[in-house]
Amino acid sequence: MLVSAIVLLVAIAAVRLSTRTGLPSLLIYLGLGLALGQDGLGIEFDNAELTQVLGYAALVVILAEGGLSTKWRDIRPVMPAAAVLATVGVGISVAVTAAGAHYLVGLDWQLALIMGAVVSSTDAAAVFSVLRKMPLPRRLAGTVEAESGFNDPPVVILVIAFSVSGPMDSWYLLIGNIALQLAIGVAVGVLVGKLGEYGMRHVALSSSGLYPIAVMALCVLAYAGGSLAQGSGFLATYICGIVLGNARLPHRPATRGFAEGVAWIAQIGLFVLLGLLATPSELLEDFGAALVIGVVLTLVARPVSVLLCSLPFRRPLREQVLMSWAGLRGAVPIILATIPMSEPGSDSDRIFNIVFVLVVVFTLIQGPTLPWVTRKLRLAGGEGAQDLEIESAPLERLRGHLIAVSIPDGSRMQGVEVAELRLPKGAAVTLVVRGDSSFVPSPSTVLRHGDELLVVATDAVRDAAERRLMAVGRGGKLAGWLGTAGSSALRRG
Repeated sequence: MLVSAIVLLVAIAAVRLSTRTGLPSLLIYLGLGLALGQDGLGIEFDNAELTQVLGYAALVVILAEGGLSTKWRDIRPVMPAAAVLATVGVGISVAVTAAGAHYLVGLDWQLALIMGAVVSSTDAAAVFSVLRKMPLPRRLAGTVEAESGFNDPPVVILVIAFSVSGPMDSWYLLIGNIALQLAIGVAVGVLVGKLGEYGMRHVALSSSGLYPIAVMALCVLAYAGGSLAQGSGFLATYICGIVLGNARLPHRPATRGFAEGVAWIAQIGLFVLLGLLATPSELLEDFGAALVIGVVLTLVARPVSVLLCSLPFRRPLREQVLMSWAGLRGAVPIILATIPMSEPGSDSDRIFNIVFVLVVVFTLIQGPTLPWVTRKLRLAGGEGAQDLEIESAPLERLRGHLIAVSIPDGSRMQGVEVAELRLPKGAAVTLVVRGDSSFVPSPSTVLRHGDELLVVATDAVRDAAERRLMAVGRGGKLAGWLGTAGSSALRRG
């Protein structure tokens, strides 16, 4: 427990260092694991199967948090492009990388295909942690984020298929299996998410702390249900997270905060565990091979897959360049590299070592340089007004709701008078918190950035009140007259 507490505290401090230097924090976590391992403090750990199981569990939590914090409004227009990148793009990347591993490094075709499949998946944790700190256009950021959430299932299927000792299935059976698992994963994710949304909106729990736990439990349930139905549990988790994250659930900001904290613990534990599994003295032997395969993957396979998959969508060349460079690798390839290790052998160990070195070296190169590349391509800068933060808590006995509203910088609610909100009958602003003071507003009170409002609404008008608040946040006092009614694509935070 002492070691675990120290590791967590050091990892938390590393986040601050990562923010200042631009160095991805996952590398620091891997370094902690290496320092604690057999070539460091001497902790011996070589259980690849346990690492795979715990890694899958951590990925479920990370994908759930990613889905909960994904804005459906941002990714809905880019869903076709993200789906093509996550399927066809993965296939192209696997083929090109495998060819490079075979002809340039000398791996036999089975190992080369395993290597290509293992490293072809962009990592959700790395992409979410890096891209969400950058002011990218919504369409571009949404495409890369959605791709990272969708491309894990096809890669897992390919790695397992290529790792079998006997003959592999025909290519058309493999494609059919991938399509079936993806379809089942989507169906289970939507079903669990919708049922969970309905239940949580109609049941008032005894404590607000139970809502975040229930949301995370639903995401885990989606993974288990998808897997038991012979579908993609990872995709079911991500889809369920998106459904719940964009639903009008009680205590939504608290749920997001809880999910983010649990995801941080999962990332820290996962990367430290992967560092423990590696042996630094053996990594140097495959350093050259890792560099060669990494160059092929980063400078050839990824750009080719992005270029070909972007042809139907006519994306500008500079966006394609950034999408190619933003294909970050992280824990997912290292975890997938443990699948062949279930049958011990020098070749499977070599795959793990190559992947480990590749992830460390190229994350160290791509992560810190991504903001610079974005500026050079002139793609920095967000779009549109900022959405309000709205948290709703049910009052079961009073048949009403307390709606907490935070007005962020960029919201067009700045300068709007309380009367100009034109809330539906049955809803009213009862309190304004401004700085260190709070007061009961009058109809002529002018709202400002940074204000927090407390709105009381009856059951019958709660949804209409939230829609109206969101519309004013996007369109200002003329919302409704300008077509910004907010009734479609409602999104908070």
